[in-house]
Amino acid sequence: MNTAHPRLLNGLSELAPDIDGFVLDLWGVMHDGVQPYPGAIDCLEQIQKAGKRAVFLSNAPRRVQAVIDHLTHLGVPRELYHDVLSSGEAAWRAIRDQSDEFVRSLGRECLHIGPDRDLTMLEGGLINRRTTADGASFAMITGAHSADSVVADYQSILDDMKKRGLPAICANPDLEVIRGGKREICAGAIAARYEEMGGEVRYYGKPHANVLEEAVGMLGVDKSRAVMVGDSFRTDIAAANAAGVGGVFVARGIYAERLMIEPGKQPKAEAVALMATEFGVTVDHVLPGLIWQADR
Repeated sequence: MNTAHPRLLNGLSELAPDIDGFVLDLWGVMHDGVQPYPGAIDCLEQIQKAGKRAVFLSNAPRRVQAVIDHLTHLGVPRELYHDVLSSGEAAWRAIRDQSDEFVRSLGRECLHIGPDRDLTMLEGGLINRRTTADGASFAMITGAHSADSVVADYQSILDDMKKRGLPAICANPDLEVIRGGKREICAGAIAARYEEMGGEVRYYGKPHANVLEEAVGMLGVDKSRAVMVGDSFRTDIAAANAAGVGGVFVARGIYAERLMIEPGKQPKAEAVALMATEFGVTVDHVLPGLIWQADR
């Protein structure tokens, strides 16, 4: 991996000679939750035309089909990407498969903290939904109930959880997201507060290496011929580092403001390297946005 300043790219086409598979984040890379970013759909088309593959790896706290449905709603054609993996799917499968002692100890009575759009996480009759901590055996945190929510809004329910010693699953480790230009808290921010209180939390999704390794497996290429493309040092780039996969940082996402750039503009390599150091990660390449070529 590059230990100096990252390489600034004008588009993903510059990696095409050496890379056969692209693992792409969704929020902050492909779209902002409301519409695809300029050039993003064209980039998918060009990846396909070049004989490469794209897989989406998202910390969306929902099952894969719900993620695909949302992409279709946003106008992203299903035929332009090879597959999808979500943190929600990883968490759901862990419960289904009773994957380890922690999951087996959770029981079936689940307090769900999150919006109704995340209820696909309760599919399959694996767990029973509870609306309060009373009677619950664990909590599943998928996100905030509204765009205006702040972590303090959940203090009372977190207090109830802690009083009862409830363990929690966090199906989205992200702390925040930008939806239509506005910052919103994610499940990770609520879960982090519970951890600060001494609560036990199991996270699924990036930055854990296993989900990225699975996504690379979906591509069907060696990891030396794959890259992770994302806008978060804390999750996307950290996952790339942990899995030994090249990391491409997209500057138009959640850190654009801190990098003091307009969305879609290229930051200074020195600024990206410095910020990456704050998070203890290494960035190999930097993109202004998900584009194939700057002049397209």
